[in-house]
Amino acid sequence: MPQPFILTAALPPDIHSWADNLRKEHFPPERNHLHAHVTMFHAFAPSLLDELKDFIPGLTAEFAAPEAEIAGLMDLGKGTAIKLQSEPLLSLRAMIADHFKGSLTDQDLHEPRPHITIQNKVSKDDARALQAQLAPEIEYRRFTFPALELHRYLGGPWELVKRMPFRGNERL
Repeated sequence: MPQPFILTAALPPDIHSWADNLRKEHFPPERNHLHAHVTMFHAFAPSLLDELKDFIPGLTAEFAAPEAEIAGLMDLGKGTAIKLQSEPLLSLRAMIADHFKGSLTDQDLHEPRPHITIQNKVSKDDARALQAQLAPEIEYRRFTFPALELHRYLGGPWELVKRMPFRGNERL
């Protein structure tokens, strides 16, 4: 699919800065086109842009910022991620998936595992070595996602299309 849209949950500035620094340090530089992020959906068809720009802001206007927790590290096989736990974010994702039912790619039909990738496409040994190094340093802490962001995939880098801050009072 040419130039699909990606939906992410934005990180608060302190978590973003910390995770982005880890990503810069450990992600292969020739493949690191992105800042630290939490992908909610990997590929919406370009034909869905208008619907995405209408539907998603309605949700962020209704609901309060979803709470989350850093819950350790995640082994990606040939990479490493910061594992997140967030039932509210998963509930929100389920609402979006239900709305766009029939339009999701196979990758977006799988059970989501919220995380922030800090290393990918390395050897399994390198990934496990980084996990062993970082495990004692990971601080379990709570935070809220301030916004959702819609991006256009540009063959490596992404272009921000719309940032949609959470403004509502209703808790998920």
